[in-house]
Amino acid sequence: MAKLLVTDTILRDAHQSQAATRMRIEDMLPACELLDSVGYWSLECWGGATFDSCLRFLNEDPWERLRTLRKALPHTKLQMLFRGQNILGYKHYADDVVEQFCRKAIENGIDVIRIFDALNDVRNLEAAIKYTKKYGGWCEPALSYTISPVHSEDYFVKLAKELVQMGADSICIKDMANLLLPYAAYNLVKRLKAEIDVPIHLHTHNTTGTGDMTILKAVEAGVDIVDTALSPMGNGTSQPATEPLVATLKGTDRDTGLDLNKMAEAAKHFRGVAAKLKQEGVLDPKVLSVDTNTLMYQVPGGMLSNLISQLKQANAEDKYYEVLAEIPRVREDFGYPPLVTPTSQIVGSQAVLNVISGERYKMFTKESKGLLAGEYGRLPGKVNESVRRKAIGENGKVITCRPADLLEPELKKYTEELKGIAKCEEDVLSYALFPQVAMKFFENRDKKPEAAAQPQSAQAQAPAKASASDNGDVRVLYVEDLTENM
Repeated sequence: MAKLLVTDTILRDAHQSQAATRMRIEDMLPACELLDSVGYWSLECWGGATFDSCLRFLNEDPWERLRTLRKALPHTKLQMLFRGQNILGYKHYADDVVEQFCRKAIENGIDVIRIFDALNDVRNLEAAIKYTKKYGGWCEPALSYTISPVHSEDYFVKLAKELVQMGADSICIKDMANLLLPYAAYNLVKRLKAEIDVPIHLHTHNTTGTGDMTILKAVEAGVDIVDTALSPMGNGTSQPATEPLVATLKGTDRDTGLDLNKMAEAAKHFRGVAAKLKQEGVLDPKVLSVDTNTLMYQVPGGMLSNLISQLKQANAEDKYYEVLAEIPRVREDFGYPPLVTPTSQIVGSQAVLNVISGERYKMFTKESKGLLAGEYGRLPGKVNESVRRKAIGENGKVITCRPADLLEPELKKYTEELKGIAKCEEDVLSYALFPQVAMKFFENRDKKPEAAAQPQSAQAQAPAKASASDNGDVRVLYVEDLTENM
């Protein structure tokens, strides 16, 4: 068998899953030369929640971060996470915005675009796949892995074949909640290797403590690439640590060929970064411990830290396990969506509401209503119709077409709105995804350089509270720590 290829997530998912995506570019740059020389297949460094977090909390231009990393990592492929028709936001955008984002991401330095849809609705992946290919990126659609009465091995193999037909250069098994157990991983990878002819890339976490074993069994089954995280931010809700896997495979036919000495030097730097993030209060020790209850609750890594934040804001931390128990019940009512951004936040926030309000479905978030109305795509399982009708009304219409087909082109409108403010095409995209947050960022950027350079304090970075509007609709403001978990 060929050597195992490795993607390290230290610059993106590792700190997204453990520290609410608060790592700054200055935390990354001192280690870049080392990371670039280790021999990784790619470094995941952008996308997911990093875009929102840069603008909202760190006073960083995410595009400038990408360009800076591209210069600092000239020999390694840079990888991003892309939420299909949601791009990096929490709603669907028109196809012209998806096209422009793919183009500018690749122009600014991204090589590999991993594209997923929270519902595994391939209609929501069409545009992103098409434009990633058009502009020369490596296209890696993902299977959002989950367990439910409708998600079987056959389901995922069929989905993978469909994605290969659509143009996939590789297929990612995206196990955001560490639900893919070792022997199930072996069987799924074995079948995919036998039935499709593009590389298989495994992404898992170590939330339930099974991640290392899952990766090892996938390696035995012939997986081509795996995601791991450098040890200072590896394990727990993050990916399994890189160094133990490299050491385990050394001298075997799957030897990664990665340089452990260079990784040890880079790890020394990131230990200091992790200590700083802990001191700032954004790295909660709860995310580092193994919780096999995840196998029952099916909650992705970063979602746990977000639930803790929401409950702290509501002075209801004692309800943590009640909320975790409510999540699978909400998920069943909502037709078994995989729990990954944005469905993880929608289901999680609804579970929080159900518990805190003392009555199930007394109130719905706007996003819950949208999910049940088909705004996010086709729900994989049967929806509880009484819950749906309570949310959208007896006569509420459910969308059955590709949701983006209902959207008019948007790019021209955003460009007009930002006339005289945008300094480049990238600014228009930042505004398209996060209008209010981007405007605040632009205002701050145009102030004196020393003022603009100041990131917010840890206290100011706390997630916003849920707030009730006049119509009784309760919304949890989606911020960077509404993570993927991906």
